[in-house]
Amino acid sequence: MGALLAAQASWAVNDLPGGPAVNQVNLPPPVTQIATWQMGLHNMMLWICSAIFVAVFGVMFYSIFKHRKSRGAKSANFHESVAVEIAWTVVPFLIVIAMALPATKVVVAMKDTTNADLTIKATGYQWKWGYDYLKGEGEGIAFLSTLDPAQRAMSDSGKPDQVDDYLLKVDNPLVVPVDKKVRIITTANDVIHAWMVPAFGVKQDAIPGFVRDTWFRAEKVGDYYGQCAELCGKEHAYMPIHVKVLSQADYATWVAEQKKAMAAKADDPNKVWDLAGLMARGEKVYNANCAACHRADGKGAGPIKPLDGSAIVLNEPEKQIQILLQGAGNGAMPAWKQLNDTELAAVMTYTKNSWSNQTGKVIQPAEFAAARAK
Repeated sequence: MGALLAAQASWAVNDLPGGPAVNQVNLPPPVTQIATWQMGLHNMMLWICSAIFVAVFGVMFYSIFKHRKSRGAKSANFHESVAVEIAWTVVPFLIVIAMALPATKVVVAMKDTTNADLTIKATGYQWKWGYDYLKGEGEGIAFLSTLDPAQRAMSDSGKPDQVDDYLLKVDNPLVVPVDKKVRIITTANDVIHAWMVPAFGVKQDAIPGFVRDTWFRAEKVGDYYGQCAELCGKEHAYMPIHVKVLSQADYATWVAEQKKAMAAKADDPNKVWDLAGLMARGEKVYNANCAACHRADGKGAGPIKPLDGSAIVLNEPEKQIQILLQGAGNGAMPAWKQLNDTELAAVMTYTKNSWSNQTGKVIQPAEFAAARAK
């Protein structure tokens, strides 16, 4: 018993504000009106179902006890009762109506995405989220949100550190202003995903080839967490969602910083790079997007083919370009069109000149630009 208690103590973590709590048994604290209504519906349904349970089983057990054979009870012989028939038809009908009316009101409100202050497209990829600010303050901002590599390393080790945000920390959180209606448009690049943030009362499937939408209005500044809620492949557990809600002033500052950073990072697809520059850029792109499957050493794992020593990487540049742009293996290797031409040229050059692949070959962004145009 002492060893068990010590083991539990060694794994102790704290509640994560805006995320899961230790031993959580209820819905998370709501920070939107929709989530508040959902919690009210949940509690109302729980009390109604509990009352029905107590009433039905109370009558049943009372009847069994009161009319047991050992007390000489004899079964009655009757065929029907109009009063009972009416009662067990009317009462359930009234209960269903009492539950359906408020539920319908909430569902209708959940679907009302009109008059949004900010519109953001959330695209599910295996296994990360892409965010594009389509309308409102911040329009034009776009980035990928990926699980923090340190958290993935902790998971792979089998002995994760005691951190409150385990498998929920991302490199680029979604940032929105407080008390503004934010419309989220969901779609996917490969398989079905689902964008879910429990504290917002939001869960919307992201389906390839379809556009769905939902919305929220966060009433409190803070950090809020969710996960992909649709089984989407072997990395499903590593696809978290982090939404940072800022004050209006802080959000405006963040937008200005992002615009400035985007302008500084804007890549000229016609620029001719040298090997050293592409290798440095490519290593960052590879670690952020490719290492999770192909491994940092390029050896692959299981059905994931190795890049180290790959004939395609070494000798077939046109085919490798098409695989990066179109994917392969019926989605086993996802398409990476969301990366720009410079990033794709950099990561391809990196794979051609890392590990034992010392080819000395350089791929320029213009080659990807030409391939996209075909």
